[in-house]
Amino acid sequence: MIALTMGLLTACAQREAPPRAAANGAAPQDTPWSSVLLPGKRPTSYRHTDEDGLPVILAQSRASVSMYRQRMSVDADQLDTLSFSWRVPALVPGADLSDRNTEDSPARLVLAFDGDHRRLSAKNRALFELAETLTGEVPPYATLMYVWDGQGALESVLMGGRTDRVRKIVVDSGPGQLNAWRRHQRNIAQDFERAFGEPPGRLIGVALMTDSDNTASAAQASYGQLTLTLRDGQISRLNE
Repeated sequence: MIALTMGLLTACAQREAPPRAAANGAAPQDTPWSSVLLPGKRPTSYRHTDEDGLPVILAQSRASVSMYRQRMSVDADQLDTLSFSWRVPALVPGADLSDRNTEDSPARLVLAFDGDHRRLSAKNRALFELAETLTGEVPPYATLMYVWDGQGALESVLMGGRTDRVRKIVVDSGPGQLNAWRRHQRNIAQDFERAFGEPPGRLIGVALMTDSDNTASAAQASYGQLTLTLRDGQISRLNE
């Protein structure tokens, strides 16, 4: 589990300098999606395909976990809304996002943010230093996830199992909406402030995550259009 924690902390970190930002604070959308493997874990499969005549990213997990990431650089004062959709055929048996030992989910959207690492607690600084030593990457200052949980209350905020720098907002819960497209539009800054109690920093990465490693079971999700809208009106369709 320590290796997985290190991987989750660094999975949205940038392995190299961020893309050069455009004048309006948004990075050019020429950065491709790529799989991010977690130490010692079997990877989830992510592939681009079509469903119902629309392009999707199909994620299939078999006792596995990994992320599918796009790096970016968007200034905090440009952040507005994120629109996304997903469809899940089944919940992960025995999964509970509030329990770090069974912390699996069929669908997650992961946002990574930069920030002042000097403000981290002593515990988090030690954990981040260990993560950097093991992976060679500096973890993001904060990670916000939108998740589908098996039983959590809608709009509840769940803390990460081993660090409070990872927080999860439950946007879908339970089996009532299985096999149906679920569409969400979220205000990024408002959600970040509600989860962390402070304004967000620069957005440095977006990732998809479908995992079933802790429960040694299976999970699947189809991720539809992912659209980032900035305050100046610029719209970026991230998964086209």
